[in-house]
Amino acid sequence: MPNNTPISALNDLLSAQQHAYQAQLMPSAEQRIEWLKALRTVLASEQKLLCDTISADFSHRSHDETLLAELMPSLEGIDYACKRIKRWMKPVKRKVGLAFQPASAKIVYQPLGVVGVIVPWNYPLFLSIGPLTGALAAGNRVMIKMSEHTPRTAQLLKELLARVFPEDLVCVVQGEADLAAAFSELPFDHLLFTGSTQVGKHVMRAAAKNLTPVTLELGGKSPAIISADIPMADAVERIAFGKMVNSGQTCVAPDYILVPHARIDEFVEAMRSTVRKFYPKLADNPDYTAIINPQHQQRLQDTIDNATSQGAEAIAIHAEGQGQRLPLTLLLNVSDDMRVMQDEIFGPVLPIVGYQTLDDALTYIRQRPRPLALYYFGYESSEQQHVLHNSHAGGVCINDTLLHVAQHDLPFGGIGPSGMGHYHAHEGFLTFSHSKSVFSKQRLNAAKLIYPPYGGWLQKLILKFFLR
Repeated sequence: MPNNTPISALNDLLSAQQHAYQAQLMPSAEQRIEWLKALRTVLASEQKLLCDTISADFSHRSHDETLLAELMPSLEGIDYACKRIKRWMKPVKRKVGLAFQPASAKIVYQPLGVVGVIVPWNYPLFLSIGPLTGALAAGNRVMIKMSEHTPRTAQLLKELLARVFPEDLVCVVQGEADLAAAFSELPFDHLLFTGSTQVGKHVMRAAAKNLTPVTLELGGKSPAIISADIPMADAVERIAFGKMVNSGQTCVAPDYILVPHARIDEFVEAMRSTVRKFYPKLADNPDYTAIINPQHQQRLQDTIDNATSQGAEAIAIHAEGQGQRLPLTLLLNVSDDMRVMQDEIFGPVLPIVGYQTLDDALTYIRQRPRPLALYYFGYESSEQQHVLHNSHAGGVCINDTLLHVAQHDLPFGGIGPSGMGHYHAHEGFLTFSHSKSVFSKQRLNAAKLIYPPYGGWLQKLILKFFLR
């Protein structure tokens, strides 16, 4: 089991990384690529150990889901960055106005310094390696706080990263909520947090004490809209996959489904058929991931009970689960008073909300906090554009779920209560870099024409020319 990091050690770790950064303010592209290739090698060489360890933290986690949803995008993200670091690092020329010639202007991308990363429990590998990749690509030092709910994975990742990085470049810290609170109060040069909206507010408040800039990757209730005419089997197959990966313990999982009233029964039957095809049984099924711990399992059961006590109809796709394997439960006749329609679900519970027109569905979404993701299922291009232009979400998939997060050339981030800032892609490099403006002049200094004393005829002529 892990050795928790003493809170008193945090400042020493940060100080060591700050001193190391000061000794190497601008690592070369070759150095950054070397770091990332070393990271890739150690992850690729320990695939089975990573899968086994994450599964142990969950009581059972599908190895295939860990490979598909954590290891594969982590390795691909490293490859993507390695191929582009040299291009991203190149200074970008900017224009200089006529009044300030002769001169040149450019943007130089400089590492921020030391980046803090707070990792949630649901995807402990991908949500630590993704930010680490972006921060290293930008030339930074990185401190990672792993979730206390995945202690085995935290310990393993600490050991793996120690194989290839000194502590003053990358380090992992472990501990309970008190250590996480102390971590968020450290004077980082940037802090990235992935987790709930409620905790995100505390992180931002703590970071504000040091004016530390933050990237918040939060969650919320990500809706999926079924159009009036899409073949139901097409939509449901993709929704079922997006909902059931990691047993719904995904920040961008479909949280509730907006279905035309006349198609609700059709949706329920299609979902029942599809999920049973994916998972013929739950007991001893290696493909079906468990809920992270009994406390979260009880929270989900309480959410279902709260809804049914207020008139919702619960439809369990399987008759029973096994241990922490919880069956997918559909909820009909839900209302805003129910807990399931107020809080992010984060598990295999799926409310279904009926609607009359597409604009009704979009109004329903706009009346609620802006979600991290929005999913629309319909093949009519004009309706697709209507959805895009009349909704706000961190990211959107048309006729799919989740997979926008795996596109390495797309930024990932939320909006409003679902987060702020982006990482992944070029935007990730920019998040972890300072875009330093550089204005350069040589011997000739035309600006002296506007130096005091003011009121000369040449100054008046210049002002007349540029202020016309």
